[in-house]
Amino acid sequence: MTLQKVNLQEKLSLFQEQWRPKIVGELNGQHVKLAKLQGPFVWHHHEHEDELFLVIKGRLCMELQGQAPIWLEPGEFLVVPRGVEHRPVADEEVHLLLFEPAGTLNTGNVQGDRTVENLERI
Repeated sequence: MTLQKVNLQEKLSLFQEQWRPKIVGELNGQHVKLAKLQGPFVWHHHEHEDELFLVIKGRLCMELQGQAPIWLEPGEFLVVPRGVEHRPVADEEVHLLLFEPAGTLNTGNVQGDRTVENLERI
């Protein structure tokens, strides 16, 4: 087995699409994903999965049902526990690293235009 390092900036330069996460790593049944976001996402929750959002570039607002929004700056992360209704919002483009169980649907309990069922590996 040949081990290879992953350069996040290099991987982020390979795509421009927003709200379409890309798989860049896998370990212990978890996916490491990169995504670019801008604007508001859909309100949703994940019945069985926790999610980690790590901001690489930009500023992300995580809106949470019944709580004050949480702002994330580059180098900061937030774990959203399963079952918590949330909505990421980015006024300007944000680059994110996501860590979540393999098979986690980006829109959780909501199906729609932004649902990505088959994630690309880069």
